[in-house]
Amino acid sequence: MTNNPETPVPDSTPTRTDAGPAEAVVAAPDATDAVVAPDATDATDATAVVAPDAPAGPASLDHGTFTALVEPRSPQRLELERGVWHQVSRKYLWVQRITSGIVFSILLVVVLVLVLALGQRWALIPGGIVTALLLWDFLLQSRQARAIGYQLREDDLVFRRGILWQRMVAVPYGRMQLVDITHGPLDRGFGIAQLKFVTAAATTGVAIPGLEQATAETLRDHLVAVAESRRTGL
Repeated sequence: MTNNPETPVPDSTPTRTDAGPAEAVVAAPDATDAVVAPDATDATDATAVVAPDAPAGPASLDHGTFTALVEPRSPQRLELERGVWHQVSRKYLWVQRITSGIVFSILLVVVLVLVLALGQRWALIPGGIVTALLLWDFLLQSRQARAIGYQLREDDLVFRRGILWQRMVAVPYGRMQLVDITHGPLDRGFGIAQLKFVTAAATTGVAIPGLEQATAETLRDHLVAVAESRRTGL
């Protein structure tokens, strides 16, 4: 009678230890199958297909930029191409507003000198008109900056800008003859630059303003390499 209770104890103990590995073996494949890593890899590949010629992925071109393109409210507008659109730096808006402030200050000084020092009151009329235009431009600068975007496609670069006057142009990589970086004093102070593409036809020249300095250099090197490979037929 003392052997009967001892018999089930060793039998139940291996049963529990066997159940533990069995559960672990079953859980391991299920956990492995449930990992989202393969799906994430597929998603990354799908994103890369949208812009296969991107220099280092969208993240390298979108540092400090606006997050959404602004389109005109009118239904008669240029439709955006499918794919990943990159925008300009937020610092570009500050450069635009500081430039407008400098122009307004110069205008104000000229009008005050003409009116107060020289007694030319007629200067108030053109001064008021120019001031109204500068104010209107100041109010639109935010939407204009957010409406600038470019897309790297497989065979060309698509650039778009404008709210009232819209422009969208596609520049084939193989026709790019010169890719240049320029920046003025304010641009250097804010660490941004303008990237210019020159093609055989002067009308298709494109300038993308307000790019971060590192972004402009990365994009320039990439476009030069792609343009050279397209021209040589590689």
